[in-house]
Order: sequence, then C-alpha cells, then structure tokens
Amino acid sequence: MELLVFIAAAMMLGFGAIGAAIGVGILAGKFLEGIARQPELLGMLRVQLFIMLGLVDAVPMIAVGLGLFVMFGVDPGAILGEAAFTAEQTIQELQEAAESQ
Repeated sequence: MELLVFIAAAMMLGFGAIGAAIGVGILAGKFLEGIARQPELLGMLRVQLFIMLGLVDAVPMIAVGLGLFVMFGVDPGAILGEAAFTAEQTIQELQEAAESQ
C-alpha cells in the first residue's frame, strides 16, 4: 500500500510540472505574438506576463507541497481505516491503565 502512496505523490508532482510547462510555453508564445503585433504595448504586456507566470508556476509548487504531505504526512493505514482501529485500541488501553491506577 505504501508503494501506491509514493506512486500517487510522484504522479502529482509529474503532472503538475508537465501542466505548468505547457502553460508557460503557451503563455510565452502568446506574449511574443502580442509584442510582434503591437510593440508599443511591451511594458503592459510584460507586467501581465510576469503576473501570469507566477500564477502558473504556483501550481507545481502546490503539487510539491501536497506530494510531500502525501508521502510523509499521511499514514497509509489511514486510507484503509486501520489507523482508526489502532487509535481506538490505544484509547482503550489508556483508559484501562487510568482505571487500574
């Protein structure tokens, strides 16, 4: 089961990066088209380009954060409900230990 968690995290990272690369490529191409048509708008288009590049590049950064969370922060047993059963057992053991004192 852990292997599937790592594969899911790798797919999140990979697809996020591929999507951002495609988006940046399209964005840069449209920027160059706009500059070729109206060179006097270079300043305004450049500002909008950098704003959109930041937004497009935020997607793989979010995917990296989520991928790392999935790899290291999520208990694989929690997906199957095993962690909840273990937590209930732990609570029962703590209650029994408290009662015996």
